[in-house]
Amino acid sequence: MSPAKIEELFELLRAACARQFRFNPRRVTAGMRYVGKEGHGKDMVHVFRDASTHSQIALDSTFATLREKHGEKPHWTEAEKAHYQNTDAEIDAEIAAKQAELEFVQNSALYQDHKAELLTHYKDWPGYVPGVTNPREAARLLITALAEAKDARFVAFAEHLGSNDPEHLAHLLLSPCHLEIEAAKAAAAP
Repeated sequence: MSPAKIEELFELLRAACARQFRFNPRRVTAGMRYVGKEGHGKDMVHVFRDASTHSQIALDSTFATLREKHGEKPHWTEAEKAHYQNTDAEIDAEIAAKQAELEFVQNSALYQDHKAELLTHYKDWPGYVPGVTNPREAARLLITALAEAKDARFVAFAEHLGSNDPEHLAHLLLSPCHLEIEAAKAAAAP
């Protein structure tokens, strides 16, 4: 399907979701991805899926339906609906908080000390080392080792971010790596 047709469907989706569920159109644009058509004939719907929770919305002409359950997993919890109903100010505050978190991680001693090691696990990085673990696994192993050693920088890092979850902390520790890779690609481009 052409990008123009998908954008038309997004226009219909944003309007339907705002009218029916009070969803913020910005959140719909940022969170939903077009999956494709489903059904046959008059029962044909367009399906959209949230990028992180995989909750789905079926769009039939100008009417949207939240798929409360898809397979065995329940979807569209009250918290998720409330997230989509955030005001522009709440969305802006969330973006600012994520940016502040990213800047904290990027400038933290923990990230600076382990940046070179973490980047070697990315295939897009010039210093990539093949045959080792993937970036997420490497970061998780590092987080686990630092936690077990009660590393002071790690303790301060985890405390500032308000988390002890190795998976979440690994994700946060890797987030600036993507910026480093993009900067390296931009510098290498003629």
